Amino acid sequence: MPGNFHDTNVLIYLASGDPAKADAAERAVAMGGSISVQVLNEFAHVAWRKLGFSWDEVQSFLATIRGVLDVLPLTAAVHDEGLLLAARYQLSVYDAMIVAAALSGECDVLFSEDLQDGMAINGLTVFNPLKRFA
Repeated sequence: MPGNFHDTNVLIYLASGDPAKADAAERAVAMGGSISVQVLNEFAHVAWRKLGFSWDEVQSFLATIRGVLDVLPLTAAVHDEGLLLAARYQLSVYDAMIVAAALSGECDVLFSEDLQDGMAINGLTVFNPLKRFA
């Protein structure tokens, strides 16, 4: 399962004013990979509500990201798999949906700070970019 998947926090760090976090996120995104529609939605919410982005800035940032990373759809099958993963691994529903999307995209690496660095789920390994690219 070759490929990288990027959780929402990677994009938030990329857009943050924190140089160390932004650099780590940039290094992860530079490796390419995928995100899901959930990641787009979560980023839009956080960027507008917490980072103070205008809607034009949100759309511009996400247009750039969509040009760099593949966007995987949310489907009923991804949702069903996410629920199974949430129950099996005691994950939050939102984290489980991220894992399910990554698995649906045949990714083997999930860049995320939300899950335990090194955690493995069905051939997918979590890497915390803040630890890996510090």
